[in-house]
Amino acid sequence: MSEQPQVPQQHFEIQKVYLKDVSLETPNSPMIFTEQWQPQTEVRLETGATPLTEDLFEVVLTLTVTAKLGERTAYLVEVQQGGLFTLRGFDEQQAGQMLHAFCPNILFPFAREEIAGLIGKGGFPAMLLNPINFDGLYIQRLQQQQAQATPETQH
Repeated sequence: MSEQPQVPQQHFEIQKVYLKDVSLETPNSPMIFTEQWQPQTEVRLETGATPLTEDLFEVVLTLTVTAKLGERTAYLVEVQQGGLFTLRGFDEQQAGQMLHAFCPNILFPFAREEIAGLIGKGGFPAMLLNPINFDGLYIQRLQQQQAQATPETQH
């Protein structure tokens, strides 16, 4: 009987979810409350992963929401939602997908709740962020990196 090659066991675990940084700015209050509320809203997000040990990683999801009435900022809220995750037995491609798509998916509901709470505490109408397809964003970022790494051939 031949021995089967040892396949490394994959292990994923959430160690901790925490609020790393938070800010709310309402530079034009209280006068902004006297205006009709039809804001233009912009949502920006960033993800980052930092190895802390061989199999422990910090993943930070940063969400920034800006609401403006014309040129005047009603509010700017930013949340950095952090998490510590154990990943073991994943190849480089799988680990990248886990750290930049799967883990942000876990962190997003916490960040969304914090943003909604801050906006409400700032005296503004409720805002609930729509779900985000982190898998799609990760694939898109990989495709952009591949396109930049591959020089175009000229004919």
